[in-house]
Amino acid sequence: ATGGMALSKEFFDFLKAIGESKSKQEEDRICLREMARLKQKLEPVPSNATHPLASKKKAKEFLVRILYVEMLGHDASFGYIKAVELAASASLYHKRTGYLVCGACLPPTHEFRFMLVNQMQRDLTSTNVLECSGGVLACTSIITADMVPAVASEVQRLLQHDSATIRKKSIICLHRFHQLDHDTVTEQQLQEALRKSLCDKEPSVMGASLSVIESLVRNGARVNSDLTPYKDLVPSLVSILKQIGEHRLPGEYEYHRVPAPWMQLKLIRILGLLGQADNRTSQGMYEVLHTTLKQADAGINAGFAIVYECCFTIVKIYPNTTLLDAAAEAVARFMTSRSNNVKYLGVTALAQMVEQHPKYAAQHQLAVLDCLEDSDETLQRKTLDLLYRMCNPVNVEFIASKLIEFITDNNTTDLFLKQVLTTRVCTIAEKYAPNNSWYISTISHLCRVAGDWVAPGVAQNLMSLIAEGTGESEEADAQLRQTAIAIYIDLLHQGDIATLPSILIETMAWCLGEYAYMSDTTTVTEVLESLCILAKNYKSFQSNNGGSDESQKRTRHAIVSAILKLVAQAGTCPPTAAATIDEHTSSTDAELAMQCLEFQAMLTQTPHMLPHVFPVDASAEDLDCDVNLSFLDAYVSEAIHSGRAQPYEKPEDDDDDDDYYGSGGGAGASSSTAFNLTPYEKPTKPTTVPTMMLSGVGSGATSGQQGMSLPPGAGAGGTSAPAAQVAAPAAGGLNTRNVANVWGKGGINTAPAPTPQAPPPAAAPQRAGAWDQVASAGQPAATMTSSSYGSAPAPPPPPAEKTEEQLKKERMAAALFGGIDPNSDVVRASNTTPSFVPKRATPAPRPTAAAAAPPVAAAPPVAAPAPAVDLLDMSGWDAPAPAAPAPAAPAEVDIFSAPAAPPPAVVETVSSEEEAVAPPPSAPAAPPPPAAAAAAPAVAAGPFAGA
Repeated sequence: ATGGMALSKEFFDFLKAIGESKSKQEEDRICLREMARLKQKLEPVPSNATHPLASKKKAKEFLVRILYVEMLGHDASFGYIKAVELAASASLYHKRTGYLVCGACLPPTHEFRFMLVNQMQRDLTSTNVLECSGGVLACTSIITADMVPAVASEVQRLLQHDSATIRKKSIICLHRFHQLDHDTVTEQQLQEALRKSLCDKEPSVMGASLSVIESLVRNGARVNSDLTPYKDLVPSLVSILKQIGEHRLPGEYEYHRVPAPWMQLKLIRILGLLGQADNRTSQGMYEVLHTTLKQADAGINAGFAIVYECCFTIVKIYPNTTLLDAAAEAVARFMTSRSNNVKYLGVTALAQMVEQHPKYAAQHQLAVLDCLEDSDETLQRKTLDLLYRMCNPVNVEFIASKLIEFITDNNTTDLFLKQVLTTRVCTIAEKYAPNNSWYISTISHLCRVAGDWVAPGVAQNLMSLIAEGTGESEEADAQLRQTAIAIYIDLLHQGDIATLPSILIETMAWCLGEYAYMSDTTTVTEVLESLCILAKNYKSFQSNNGGSDESQKRTRHAIVSAILKLVAQAGTCPPTAAATIDEHTSSTDAELAMQCLEFQAMLTQTPHMLPHVFPVDASAEDLDCDVNLSFLDAYVSEAIHSGRAQPYEKPEDDDDDDDYYGSGGGAGASSSTAFNLTPYEKPTKPTTVPTMMLSGVGSGATSGQQGMSLPPGAGAGGTSAPAAQVAAPAAGGLNTRNVANVWGKGGINTAPAPTPQAPPPAAAPQRAGAWDQVASAGQPAATMTSSSYGSAPAPPPPPAEKTEEQLKKERMAAALFGGIDPNSDVVRASNTTPSFVPKRATPAPRPTAAAAAPPVAAAPPVAAPAPAVDLLDMSGWDAPAPAAPAPAAPAEVDIFSAPAAPPPAVVETVSSEEEAVAPPPSAPAAPPPPAAAAAAPAVAAGPFAGA
């Protein structure tokens, strides 16, 4: 009857009924009946009767049924007391069930949690390993911040327990206590415990400490806190990762011949977080990352995950050319895979690389196009994200068209994705638009297909651009407005104009009302007639289809305002315009009705005032407001002189303002105790240039990055001057207006820069306590210097002959990858594309001719001249830092055990998800040095032996 399971018939029927329920209402009725039966079991029984829950087995099933009811959203608090009782049971089976129900069902503020503290303390001090393990697990889910001091000391003592299972769970529990109460378990105490656990002879304890270290480092990086206390762990983490790659762990940690993949992923992520913007720390992990990347690329899913994390870490740490090339090769194999899952990894990794190193995207042109045209929607979305990240002024037209095409795709039902793509199109259009006409047509088309997803600020930026112009010349501004008017007049003559989104109709109405007279093909009267038809059709369309009342009011205001402006410009009011205005005088919108009534009165009584009330091309003019109303002075003086009015005097019994002036209440008191409403003075600009500017102009001082010096002329004004002269206040600061987007070595940098001095050798980090074991035992860890990983890559082989289909795809990809130079990390913009970005949008520098750049004064001679360094030329970022003495190599220790015998050969089948990709050819591993073999017995007999 129960399907062979150890369940009672009632419980089996309950589960079966829940699984067969057809609606939420039916499920609720079943749960209510079950709760009634459970409450009946808790009712008191006569002394001579047997309690239904007297059996431990029935009590356990009772709690499981309560847990099911709670998971389905119903309150089963009547059974919480039974869970507390069962947690104190001597049976481990029932104790675990009681702890489970208490941790899953009890709210954080429930008073029953305090009843479990004594029981957890007894379990933590028990000699039974299973009871102690259950108590530690219960602490992680039941203990609150108020209870941490009661059990923290017991958990800290368990870090020295003989059982590896207890030690592993204790470090996780201690991390939870630190999250709840920073005062009881401080970060320093947690770090000391982690250092000891990282050196544990049991790999499972070491793996648990890696999870805690990753969480702490990730949280610290998110809040921009100091990660220095964790950076001295890098040599130990590198040693652990190297030993895992050498199969030093027992065989049970391998997955499809990949040694401990989850530990490797954690180690690689930690290294990536610690190596960000830190050249010295990154140099210590270059070799192990390169080795791990080559070893993991074996065509297995677990290996793909490790390769992806290696690529992501290589991009995050201080850049190295050799590692970046190796990561690009791995991404290339991902992109050419037959599995969409592996392609997804490749597109994701490539999207991370192109943000800092865009040159690596050029070699994947055809693969990116194939992913963009793939039927897999998930792969398409990730490829669209890649296109957005690699956008530049040359390929913006192609990328914007692809993003808009995906927005208009009816097969895509994800509205959130369409909204995100709309925002991205607006961003790249304002940043990289090649010309003004393209920007206006693209934003207008986007407003038409995206509608309300377009932010109101985008339309405001568009109108500001049309009204204020680009500032280049009056002819250019006039041409810009004529282009916009031509676009909107064509849109106005379409038959479905009333069905357009409100934001597009409002923008179009404003532009036509301001600049319709500039059209070469349509007169103002014709535009006026079309707007009157639009007002009539829009009203009927909205009445039939509904919509937001506020949006309808705003759109009607825009259309009617455009009609009134055009009537004033035309000097006559056609019958259709008069009928439209008269119709809106009886509108339910009081503001719109008042506007139309005032216009009618002005049109019939004072028509000569229309050009003053509706001036032509005055939307960007500043209005002069007389806040004192001085134009009424003559009228007021005449009224006072004739006796029709009296001067204003403050009433004597007016106490409303006394609260603002003090307790005196009189005029004299208010004058002496009134608040000081004088605004603060504007802060003065500092008279000295920042230290970074002083040290970098005309001197040999280096910038914040090692091995990079400020170029001559990088100070204020772009000229080289002594430090004493630079200290004077600059006239206008650094003027970036009308400066080319890309500063190359042939442009502004003409004078040589001093040779940077090599930094002194840094001492190796000192460690004490348990870390002396890692620094003193085992073989020395081989570190990779910049000389070994900073050399230029080998030249590529000559290209093979291309077919007609390949040439066609390359022509299609030219529009996408035209702005990426495969030989440089800088995305170079064309010097012939003018900037147009509106003043209120994200500005883009206007490129000018190279000959227009002013000459740069030569820098004063220094002791050691060197070639000029271009700060804005990113092509040199991947080059290694100047050679410097490497820090002392920490000793490497086998923290697991002596090398075990190689595992027997295993024949495995590869699933469809794990494509059999042949690993890239690599050089054979070098034999270990003689010192390693000699040190092996000492390591096996050391403190980490016995794993």
